Amino acid sequence: MQQTDSPLQKGYRKGLIMLLRQKLMAYNEAQKPLIEYENVLNALDQLPRHWFLDSAFDRMAYEDKAMPIGSGQTISQPFTVAVQSALLALKPGDKVLEIGTGSGYQAGILHLLGAEVHTIEYQPKLYHKTKKLLQEIGLGAVHLYYGDGTMGLGAEAPFDKILITAGAPHVPDVLFGQLKIGGVMVVPIGNENEQTMKKLIKQDANTAQQIDYTTFRFVPLLGKSGWRV
Repeated sequence: MQQTDSPLQKGYRKGLIMLLRQKLMAYNEAQKPLIEYENVLNALDQLPRHWFLDSAFDRMAYEDKAMPIGSGQTISQPFTVAVQSALLALKPGDKVLEIGTGSGYQAGILHLLGAEVHTIEYQPKLYHKTKKLLQEIGLGAVHLYYGDGTMGLGAEAPFDKILITAGAPHVPDVLFGQLKIGGVMVVPIGNENEQTMKKLIKQDANTAQQIDYTTFRFVPLLGKSGWRV
């Protein structure tokens, strides 16, 4: 199916980018250290979010809200995508592991930021749907896998950056082990209803510098090191 991006949809997206810039400026006033976000906003402006949602959500795609995508999962609200992407502080060529592909939208943003993206989806129906979509919209360079993301991707490790896009009860040990020394992991940790966004900078095999940001709400992380299998 050919995807379209009309002038009206582009206009809605410009409005969303303006809103996100205001929210990120306010976020930086309250959070330390500061995050760089202009490159992230450029990527969000380039990638039509409505491509990742059913056509019934075309107009709502550019509201700053999470939306259902099936299999009990959601596409994260754009502000959350922007914050997580900015916290990674990506450099072109960074090898990134994303846990929780979902719709593929976050993986697409990471790709546009210059990362080599490896992403794992736990839900089989969502995996097949997203794999097809990424090919259709020219994001076939994103490496998509089906399986338990909490076990990581040992064959491709180590990674410069790891992003977890579901609420975790703790930092999965396996994933921490697959992160390079000096690498960054961004993970929301808490209970199944609310999590604190954490940025971990790996110091050595067993320790990391941890920076806590504000609370967010994600769907629960599933898998052996998640809330439930």
